[in-house]
Amino acid sequence: MKKLKTYYLHLRHPTTIERKWIFPLAIGSIVSLFLLFLTTLTSPDGTPLLPIYRYYASYSATNAFVESKLKPLQISTVPPPPRFAYLISGSAGDGKMLRRTLQALYHPNNQYVVHLDAESSPEERLDLHNYVVNDPIFGEFKNVRMITKANLVTYRGPTMVANTLHAAAILLREAGEWDWFINLSASDYPLVTQDDLLHTFSYLPRDLNFIDHTSKIGWKEFQRAKPIIVDPGLYATQKADVFWITQRRSVPTAFKLFTGSAWMALSRPFIDFCIWGWDNLPRTVLMYYANFISSPEGYFHTVICNAQEFQNTTVNSDLHFISWDNPPKQHPHYLMLEDMQRMVDSNAPFARKFHREDPVLDKIDSELLFRGKDRLVPGGWCIGSRKNGTDPCSVAGNITVLKPTSGAKRLEKLIASLLSSDNFRPKQCI
Repeated sequence: MKKLKTYYLHLRHPTTIERKWIFPLAIGSIVSLFLLFLTTLTSPDGTPLLPIYRYYASYSATNAFVESKLKPLQISTVPPPPRFAYLISGSAGDGKMLRRTLQALYHPNNQYVVHLDAESSPEERLDLHNYVVNDPIFGEFKNVRMITKANLVTYRGPTMVANTLHAAAILLREAGEWDWFINLSASDYPLVTQDDLLHTFSYLPRDLNFIDHTSKIGWKEFQRAKPIIVDPGLYATQKADVFWITQRRSVPTAFKLFTGSAWMALSRPFIDFCIWGWDNLPRTVLMYYANFISSPEGYFHTVICNAQEFQNTTVNSDLHFISWDNPPKQHPHYLMLEDMQRMVDSNAPFARKFHREDPVLDKIDSELLFRGKDRLVPGGWCIGSRKNGTDPCSVAGNITVLKPTSGAKRLEKLIASLLSSDNFRPKQCI
């Protein structure tokens, strides 16, 4: 306090300049005025006598010339393309179809994990592994990974959720930056090119989560929520169906149950939340769904709609065309040639389910993906020659260059509808 008072008084009453400093100050002022006078003198040819001015004049002229050559930088209004991280999974007999689906989905800008479960033969898994390892484009970009230690996945059991979380963890750890995680099976197939998808999603907020969901669980309360099942895939080495125990349980009160499609496109922040779980909700819900029939149709939905920071990021769609009975049964219809126009008219980027090597897949390749047999889907990154039937995607160029097709227009219509005021609103999770 005393120091502050002294400082205040010093400001109010500045000390008078001592007399001993007056003479040096006067001399310095006279010298400064003399130098200033000299800078106004020039030689007979107009050159300044003092080089200081000449240097300054030269610098100013040069700088003016450089600045006259500079032009404002053009700022692109096109946002950079996002990156998708895919899980493509299959079971016994799905190896060739999984390979085909991977080819139809491939883009160097994306990341991929493929998985054939433990029910598939070692020979089938080895065949897929050799394809992934030896493909020259995959090798160049190192963006396709195979889970070589196959997981045992039981249909309708929690092991499907565990496998999805496993793939997501691999992508978080090894795949660098990406924006959306998309889970698909070998029975899925794209209806648009990756250039179409990347182009359209370039304009979307990266925190959106495309997940079909509802809290109106209806009959599922009695047939799925209250029964308790055990998945042998959690502890056995041989695959077996889930089984029920006699005791039943009540509906949770600590969180609200949601249900929906098992196929989704989830944002990286939400996947981070599920894997890292800085809130205990993801782990608590995972433990609950370990005894829930068809847990892939409820786990992510329940987590996202009970997490306050994510519940307003949901878009109520799985981005698929699926042909269901009304009311829906356990399995959707297999799609065939007669479903082609309905698939196109849906504007969806994906469809399921397909029989292996069904002719409708060839039609999709030809008319929607422009893909040759056993080749990758061509895009802006493919700069190779097409002469004599050469694959243009055998040579890669700039992977951020996109050449969207008419599929982008269809997808844009779908996204515009999903994000319209009629369909997209705050507090979606009700």
